Amino acid sequence: MLTPSNIDALQTALGSDLLLFLPELVVAGGVVFLLLCRLVKALDRSHLGGVAVAVLGVALLVAVVGVREAAGSAAVSTPYFAGMLISDPFSAFVRTLLLAAALLTVLLTLLTGIPDRDDSGDFYALLLGGTLGMMLMTAANHLMLVFIAVEMASLPSYALAGFLKGRRQGSEAALKYVVFGAGASGVMLYGISLLAGTFGTGYLPNLASAVAARMGAAGGFDPLLLTGLTLVFVGLGFKLAAVPFHFWCPDVFEGAAAEVAGFLSVASKAAAVALTARLLLTLQAAGSTMGASPASPWLLPGTVGLGVGIAGAVTVTFGNLAAFGQTNLKRLLAYSTIAHAGYMLLGVAVLTPAAASAVLYYLVAYLLMNLGAFAVVALVRNATGAEDLAAYRGLVWRSPVLAVTMALFLFSLLGFPPLAGFAGKFQVFAAVYDAGKGASGAGRPDLGTAFYALFAVGAVNTAISAYYYLRVVRAMILDAPGSTVSSPKSGAVDPVPVSPDLGPANSGPATPYAASVYLTVLAALLVAAGVVWNPITAATDRAAAAFVPAVRVPGPNAGGAAQR
Repeated sequence: MLTPSNIDALQTALGSDLLLFLPELVVAGGVVFLLLCRLVKALDRSHLGGVAVAVLGVALLVAVVGVREAAGSAAVSTPYFAGMLISDPFSAFVRTLLLAAALLTVLLTLLTGIPDRDDSGDFYALLLGGTLGMMLMTAANHLMLVFIAVEMASLPSYALAGFLKGRRQGSEAALKYVVFGAGASGVMLYGISLLAGTFGTGYLPNLASAVAARMGAAGGFDPLLLTGLTLVFVGLGFKLAAVPFHFWCPDVFEGAAAEVAGFLSVASKAAAVALTARLLLTLQAAGSTMGASPASPWLLPGTVGLGVGIAGAVTVTFGNLAAFGQTNLKRLLAYSTIAHAGYMLLGVAVLTPAAASAVLYYLVAYLLMNLGAFAVVALVRNATGAEDLAAYRGLVWRSPVLAVTMALFLFSLLGFPPLAGFAGKFQVFAAVYDAGKGASGAGRPDLGTAFYALFAVGAVNTAISAYYYLRVVRAMILDAPGSTVSSPKSGAVDPVPVSPDLGPANSGPATPYAASVYLTVLAALLVAAGVVWNPITAATDRAAAAFVPAVRVPGPNAGGAAQR
């Protein structure tokens, strides 16, 4: 309960808490400024993409400084705002990744001309607002803030999905997104209520200790605890587009602009994976200290973790198989996104710091390759008005930069060495395999076999996915150039010229200098991250070490309001 001494303590800590919250404050200030610009006639008539770039650039700079400071403090976790949020290397790393994704998305919109000048203020306010919610998801340390952060990330995403006006397909996709999202949020809120009501706290470290104590006493999960956790993960599964909560993803991606689809596929996925990992690894950090038997640390991986792993295996298999028959590039990449969510869930499922580090590396690679692929889709759409595979036939002869960079992005999504996608998949698969060996050596050969099976599913699906990725590469390089479509099809928007030198009408996409630089930088970073792993793996290892129990800093006092 709140007391005068607790209030004094909160006021005393406010200054240091605001410093920890500075990147989020910058983004929140940017949202307010963009909304105020609509009240000034001169600013309202200007394109506000530059403002969004400035806000995200400053926030990213502050976040990078925070990552460096977190690296200097080892893996110490510091709760702030009365324990509602937590500052640790994990949240600092993912927060930086989210800001980079948002900044790259804004730069892409400036290259493609979506949104236009009249709608730019609203569009960028929504994008920054969604980014703010995703940043809070990565640092949430209380069940109440978990729900608030998920809603803050979701509501702007619904509006962005249907932002293109006058397009029935986009409006239908946004409505489906809203309806299913509301249902998932309700289910998640009920699960949070069950957990908080059962244990009398929503503060994650205390909740994790209480859950571990009950599991240790009962030798497993009781029905109420299992139900609460399952309902919470239903909400997170919707954000991840994990099977069977994936049904919104292909339609929303096809109906939304490629720029929005790229942002949702990267940033929303990163935030959901980070929150899922935080919840599970916080439980695992508390549960691994319970019990004297060597097998006790494997109780949670053998129950909840195994369930997450099975969901990941089903998700990656369905995503890859469903992508086979797709000819619309946005739908193909949507199913690819579902499959990659499955790969990341395979890593999260084993609940080890090594696997968490591997998943973070995977997210870095995923940011570069998936956003790059959607960028090419947006540029081809602008030049041809089409998003079908037919628009990519003979692309290498019409725009070599687009064709070569798209091939690199697709090869990386496939996991082809020496690109970053290969490095990410290799580390995830290695972590799952090592977890299988560890479980077998700890007296859980059944769990070790299950982890080996998850490893095999991931490896087989990597080979399966080659079909639809290479089909696009073949169309770009080996197929003869065909006549492009000048009218929008399959969810495409009206063509927006990307260069004054397009040549004859409908002759195909021509890449302007700025777009060439954008794609080349993404591709170069993808190659560099696949060749030189150490700088990123060092950062991801520090981030994952935040969940090692020995270095955690205790949260607020047991009687404090934040723990209830």
